[in-house]
Amino acid sequence: MGLVKSGAMLKHWLGLSTLVIALDQASKLWITDHFQYGESFTMLSIFNLVLARNTGAAFSFLHDAGGIQRWLFSVIALVASVWIISLLRKNNGSILFSLSLSLILGGALGNLIDRVVFGYVVDFIQFHYETHYFPAFNIADSAISCGAALMIYDNLTGHKHGSVTG
Repeated sequence: MGLVKSGAMLKHWLGLSTLVIALDQASKLWITDHFQYGESFTMLSIFNLVLARNTGAAFSFLHDAGGIQRWLFSVIALVASVWIISLLRKNNGSILFSLSLSLILGGALGNLIDRVVFGYVVDFIQFHYETHYFPAFNIADSAISCGAALMIYDNLTGHKHGSVTG
């Protein structure tokens, strides 16, 4: 693949990541403008909008680590983002793999913005069944999860991307 075409593809993948960030940040801005912390609104019998703050990682992992988790997860997100961009440069012609990386990158940076600005991640999507509640999440988390699922699928179908040996 030529250098010009490769660079154009990279711009498309980074554009998708930027779209994920924009949708994530816009949705978080909307929810924080319309809800008080802890306020919940039932949309469906299994779905709520709720304003939550997550100082930890997925499922509030390390939420009570005394504040160090803010910077730990920020550094992890930055390092992962640099690595993902390098993988996109190397493999941006592989559509499914690049799509998965773009979604993960956008989600990681969307949550990174929250961590740096607020010290926590804004979550607001919550599913439940009767008295069982799934932890609240956001669009960035959804993009990361979808990206990871696509990456697993891509790997299971026999593709080898981003390996150390090339």
